[in-house]
Amino acid sequence: MRRPMIAGNWKMNTDLASGTELAKGLASHVAGKDSSVDVLVCPPFPYLQAIKEAVGDSGISVGAQNCYFEESGAFTGEVSVDMLQDIGCDWVILGHSERRHVLGECDGTINKKTKAAIAKGLGVVLCVGELLEEREADKTGEVLDTQMKGGLADVSEADLSKIIIAYEPVWAIGTGKTASPEQADEAHAHLRKWLSSNYSESAAEAMRILYGGSVKPSNAEELLGQPYVDGSLVGGASLTVDNFGPIIDAGRTK
Repeated sequence: MRRPMIAGNWKMNTDLASGTELAKGLASHVAGKDSSVDVLVCPPFPYLQAIKEAVGDSGISVGAQNCYFEESGAFTGEVSVDMLQDIGCDWVILGHSERRHVLGECDGTINKKTKAAIAKGLGVVLCVGELLEEREADKTGEVLDTQMKGGLADVSEADLSKIIIAYEPVWAIGTGKTASPEQADEAHAHLRKWLSSNYSESAAEAMRILYGGSVKPSNAEELLGQPYVDGSLVGGASLTVDNFGPIIDAGRTK
């Protein structure tokens, strides 16, 4: 049985006060409840340490939204894996569609970052997903295969245990549109088949695959009820306890 994860990507939102308040609210929300679901929050870089302190010993993990693949040096504006771990980060999101399509990251760069993170023991949430025109052209599987092959190049089967895949159809991110539960499960099944073909059936069975794309309290339980969906990577709905809390609770129904 794969352990579900509910992850919140705060993107470029919150300030120190509101982020700290949100983190404390989430810590209170999970207090005293069963620990059958992993909870992860990924605030902006400047607030990582404060949020780590705010969640305390609640069991909520803290991750970053990006990292760089070099350990140190003249890379203005970049943040290394060591720096993230130094302030207590457990995870990093890599390959998010906004990094790919807004900031121009390619599979090769994402792969370098992935290998740098797992080499140091930092968990990776590796994002993949197709554009609307790619889905309409019936190229979803082809796009996912390319992103998986590129992002996981030279990653051993043993190191897959440090990685979670997040399927995020780009057309459903921040648009209010959501893939149907059947569409989400079909894409997750495709990703699991790719893992089975390129690694092993046991690796495919063990991999946690999250769904992201306009997840909210009203659709979380149905999405999470799909057999191949192991959790959610949540954007806008992760910015309030009133929205993110019920999604966490829905994860306990897996």
